[in-house]
Amino acid sequence: MSLVGIIANPASGKDIRRIVAFGSVFDNQEKVRIVRRVLLGLKATGVSRISFMPDYYGIVSRALDGMKVRPETECLQFDAKADHRDSTRAAQLLAEQDAGCIVTLGGDGTNRVVAKGAGQVPILPLSTGTNNVFSIMVEGTIAGLTAGLVATGKVAAEEATQRSTRLVVFVENRLADIALVDAVVCDDLFLGSRAIWQIDKIRQVFLNRSSPDSIGFSSIGGMLRTTAPHDPRGLYLELGNGGRVVVAPVAPGVITSVPVRRQLPMTIGQRIHIEGRPCVVALDGERELEIKEGQAAWVCVAEDGPLVVDVSKTMSAAMRHGLFVEPDDTQ
Repeated sequence: MSLVGIIANPASGKDIRRIVAFGSVFDNQEKVRIVRRVLLGLKATGVSRISFMPDYYGIVSRALDGMKVRPETECLQFDAKADHRDSTRAAQLLAEQDAGCIVTLGGDGTNRVVAKGAGQVPILPLSTGTNNVFSIMVEGTIAGLTAGLVATGKVAAEEATQRSTRLVVFVENRLADIALVDAVVCDDLFLGSRAIWQIDKIRQVFLNRSSPDSIGFSSIGGMLRTTAPHDPRGLYLELGNGGRVVVAPVAPGVITSVPVRRQLPMTIGQRIHIEGRPCVVALDGERELEIKEGQAAWVCVAEDGPLVVDVSKTMSAAMRHGLFVEPDDTQ
C-alpha cells in the first residue's frame, strides 16, 4: 500500500523577519487551500493512505472538510509539543511506516527538522516560509500528482529524486546539529526570537548551496559562485573588511552590501572551525546552537543529505511513460 505523509507547519512564514524586512505573512488558510489541492492530486494518482502531522490550526483537517470525496487519511498519534519537535517526530513515524513520500509546507527551518527524522523517505518541500531556498514554489495540484507518482512507484526514485548535501556542525567532536542551506556564526549570545537578519553581527557563513537567485544568506555566496544542492562541495565565507563587497538580498526586500574578507571552497568532510567563541550558530536562518567559551566546534559538508523530489523530472518521466494518457481504443 502506498503511503504519503503531509507535514504542514502552521508557524512558517510568520517570524520576526516579516516585521524587520518586507515579507508578507503566509496565512494558514492559504496553507489549507494548498493542502486540499495536494490531497486531490494524491487521490488522482491512486495513493491508498495519507498520514499527517497534528497541528494547533488543524491545516489538513480543515482541508479535508472542504472536500466532497475524501481520501483515506489518518492523523499521526504522538504527544504533540506545538513546536519544531512535532515535525521531526512526525517524519520519524512516517519513516517507520515506510512512507513513499513526505510533502512539507514550510520554509528552510521546517525542512531542516523534517530531514532530521525522515531518513530515506523522499521529501517534496512546498514553499510557505520566510526563507525558501530548500523549499520550492509549485502549485499544490502538481505537488500532489508528483508525490503520488513517487509514492506509488509509477515513477522510479532514480527518475524522480536527487540526494542533497547537508552541513553538519560538531561541538567537542559530537554531532550537534545539521543545516540544509546555511550555517551562520553570529555575535549574539542568546537565542531570542531565533530568526537572524543583522549582517553586522555575522562573522562566518557556511554554505552547501548557493545561487544568485536565492534569498537569505546563501545569496551572498550565490553572488560569488553557484553551488547546486547535489554538488559535492560547499563554500565558506568570512565576513569583515579587507576583501570584496557583495551586494545581496539577505531578506525579503532587504538588499545590502556585505563585506567578504575571505572565501574558501569546502570539500566533502573538510573541517572548518568556528572562531570567536562564545557565539551562536544560526541554522537555515534560525539561531539554534550556543557555542560556549573554550568549546571546540567545526562545520563540514556531508553527502548524506535528504532525498528530495524533483517535480519537473518526475512529471517529465510521467509524460515519457504515458502515465496520464489513456490508450487509444480506435487503433
